[in-house]
Amino acid sequence: MVGVNKFTQQEEVNPPVFRIDDSIRVQQTQKLNDLKNERDNSAVKTALQNLSVAAKGPENLMPYILAAVEAYATLGEIADELRLVFGEY
Repeated sequence: MVGVNKFTQQEEVNPPVFRIDDSIRVQQTQKLNDLKNERDNSAVKTALQNLSVAAKGPENLMPYILAAVEAYATLGEIADELRLVFGEY
């Protein structure tokens, strides 16, 4: 074996742990709640239902995903609809 022990370190290295300020979570949650309150929820519901129906057939899903995004559906909502049809692997 070549080079197995050539670059060993004598001391243990502990890199600093990256911590995210909890205020960011609070801000993002508030922005998400504001979005859900300001959007047309009936348009979102319709777009997600259309996506679900299309996912059960042979159609290209990209136009349905784009329609849901344009209606301000969240990534989680879109993924949830697709999980209901395709399951989770």
